[in-house]
Formats: sequence, C-alpha cells, structure tokens
Amino acid sequence: MDGAVTLETAEGVAVLTLDRPGKHNAITNAMAEQLAAHAQAINADDAVRAVLLRGAGERAFCAGMDLKAIEAFATAWDFRHRPDYPGAVRSIRKPVVAALKGWALGGGFELALAADIRIAGRSARIGFPEVTRGWVGGGGASQMLPRVAGLGAAMRLLLTGEQIGAEEALRLRLMEEVVEDSALEETAMALCRKLAALSPVAVQAVKAAVRQSLEAPLSAGLAYENEMNVLCLAALREGGR
Repeated sequence: MDGAVTLETAEGVAVLTLDRPGKHNAITNAMAEQLAAHAQAINADDAVRAVLLRGAGERAFCAGMDLKAIEAFATAWDFRHRPDYPGAVRSIRKPVVAALKGWALGGGFELALAADIRIAGRSARIGFPEVTRGWVGGGGASQMLPRVAGLGAAMRLLLTGEQIGAEEALRLRLMEEVVEDSALEETAMALCRKLAALSPVAVQAVKAAVRQSLEAPLSAGLAYENEMNVLCLAALREGGR
C-alpha cells in the first residue's frame, strides 16, 4: 500500500505529516510503524522542542486505520499486537499540536486525542464510526473522550457513530481553537514556535505533570507536580533552560 509518515524538523519544531491524501491519510501498518519510529527519534532529539501533527492534502486529517490493513492479520489475536499509532503519539514527551481539516474519523481522531492541543479548520468533521461496523475503537477513544468531553458527550459520539463539525467539537472541548482552513497551518505552526521558544525542561515537566493527573489520585498527582517543580528549579540553577 502507498503512503508514509514523514518527519521534517526546523527551528525546534518537528512536523509529522500523514502523507496518503488519496486515501484520506488512512493509516497502514507500515505507516503506524513509521510513526512509532519517528516518535522515538523526536524524543531522542534535543533540538526538537515541539511537534506539529498534520495530514497531507485538503480533504482529511486522517480517516483512521485502513480497513485493508486489518485484513493483513491472520486472526483477531494477531491484530491484538498491531502497531499502536495513537500510543506512539502519546509517547512523545514534547508538546504535540494537532492541526485538523476535513475528515478525522475513528483512529484518526484518536491520533488527535493523543496530542496535547488540537486546532481545527472549519471543514473538520469528527466521528467514531466503529460501532456501525460492529466493533469498538482500540486507540483510546473510550478512555480519553469521557476525560475531555464528559461522559454524556462521549457516549453519544461512541454509541451512535454520528459525525460532528468543528464548531460542535469546540463546544465539547475536543478542540482548543477553530480557524479558517486557510489559516490552520499558520496558526498551528505559530503555536508550535511559541512552545519551542520556552524552556524545554519546563514544558516537558508541565506535560508530564498534566498527563499524570489523568491517571493518578490527587495526592499522588500533587506529589508528582512538586517533583517536576524541583526538577525545573534544579535545571535553572545549573544554568539550563
């Protein structure tokens, strides 16, 4: 199958592009493996301070996993060990900004949920059609949607498979900003550059502490936050940023 996930870096910003526009940037197994490799490279590159995640073309951010890729697994048990492409994005320690236009469906929006900040063009359409095909998504929607949008909104989207537009997604807190499609790339890149100009120690510590809040009880989260605070102070005293 064609398609790739490309990685370009400039001025402290890594740009990850889902490059399969003829198929709405649907993810193949090879693309999932490429994304995981790029995530590791980003974590290892101190020059990278922020990440922009985007889809190629004008019609889609990502339509999720290519259904033909599922057929490549001989059994459902083999599919259980598929490359976890939303998990690859969640593993990135630097802040990730997702820029969405057009379709962001199923695993495609699970990719966006794995990012830290989401900016949408007005053409963005979001949905989780898995239930209409007889299965449940496996990239984090059932766990992340209630945390971001609340239980009722998550249930509505996941149980019906219906699609919503960018403005409704903004109302449900699934997006942080909605702009004209023509301004999407510039807006998202400007935010990435702003993040890249900040202390990488502080920015990564903030991300780690906030992500910890999704998993730990309050007492453990507060203790973790304090440790991140001390880490940042130590870096400042040593003359780092």
